[in-house]
Amino acid sequence: MDHIDRKIMSILHENARITVSEMSRMIAMSQPAVTERLRKLEEREVITGYRAKISPSKLGMYTTAFILFKSNNCKEFETFSEASLEIVDLYRTSGEYNYLLKVVTETSESLETFLETCNAFGFSTTLVVLSTRFEDKCLVVSQEASNVIHSIGKEEYGK
Repeated sequence: MDHIDRKIMSILHENARITVSEMSRMIAMSQPAVTERLRKLEEREVITGYRAKISPSKLGMYTTAFILFKSNNCKEFETFSEASLEIVDLYRTSGEYNYLLKVVTETSESLETFLETCNAFGFSTTLVVLSTRFEDKCLVVSQEASNVIHSIGKEEYGK
């Protein structure tokens, strides 16, 4: 993967609906060359899909929480989690807790009701999100941006 592939992925991260012709203009490459690079990134499963970003608040979901969950019956809890509309992300973790969940609900009261339902599967600790500084940060940065980030870190922390 070279800097052009990284630029393509960065552009797609910002706007997955961008046309190949617009992207080709942005990176000064022909449309067939960009199309071929996209195809290869998809074949290698570097790009695994394209999605719309949906605003929970526009759907009436105003409460977000992260829940550390400890279960003695992981399979049963995973089945429950897959069916639960409130759970948007589920991570298997090491340590005292088996799982980290990201949950979105309408209100703190509906979060409480959800947590009471979860009690049948184990024990939890809940962290309610007060605000979000950033989310879904792009995993791909260009070499130039990486150099800038590292130089800022060195200046700021003397490393």
